[in-house]
Amino acid sequence: MPDEYNKWSPPLVVKMKLFIINCELIFSCMAWIQDPLVLEGQKVELHPLVHEHFDILISLAKDPKIWEYYGRNGADENIIRHFLQEGLDLKQKNQHYPFVIYNKETGDIIGTTRLGELTPTHKTLEIGWTWYISSVWGKGYNEECKLLLLSYAFETLEANRVQLKTAHFNLRSQSAIQRIGATYEGTLRNHMLTGDGSPRHTAVFSIIKEEWLDRKQKLQKMINDKYAVL
Repeated sequence: MPDEYNKWSPPLVVKMKLFIINCELIFSCMAWIQDPLVLEGQKVELHPLVHEHFDILISLAKDPKIWEYYGRNGADENIIRHFLQEGLDLKQKNQHYPFVIYNKETGDIIGTTRLGELTPTHKTLEIGWTWYISSVWGKGYNEECKLLLLSYAFETLEANRVQLKTAHFNLRSQSAIQRIGATYEGTLRNHMLTGDGSPRHTAVFSIIKEEWLDRKQKLQKMINDKYAVL
């Protein structure tokens, strides 16, 4: 080892090692998802979230029905703006990848979602932070959105595990997650604080790579059945 290296103080060596580790993690995440990423289905298309989408999403989010079972009140402009900006901030850190969801037939934005908790070292991630305008609920758009995200996760990123989670009181979301074939793993008690500061439990679900082919076939049939009656 060079003499110059031996003269450095231990704290400096530690800082350099941490800097190298952080750089490796950042470059690893950057290589895992290539930006810009567009996912196209039959009726929905996912595009990367950008600031130009904020005004439309803020307007759409004013429907209080959307937030009835969420831990935040996105009808409040300050709250939803912070939520959207947080997505972009985490994207800069290579931790999340936020999307807007388009209705392909109309060209209108109908909601937003994310790939998050990106951990390429272990090939795991989470799908969530999702909301839609109420007029598209129950019509197959969410299922197709999940099919696109899960297909990308398992077939392009070669993920080992995809996690989905929701508040214990959000029964509608839990039902939607179970319908796409995710397995309930348990509940994290007092896991987070809601917008009013009260604690909430979090129900955790997942799909693993060994299950994906079966889940994909069932999810595709569900989408076909729903779209057939539109």
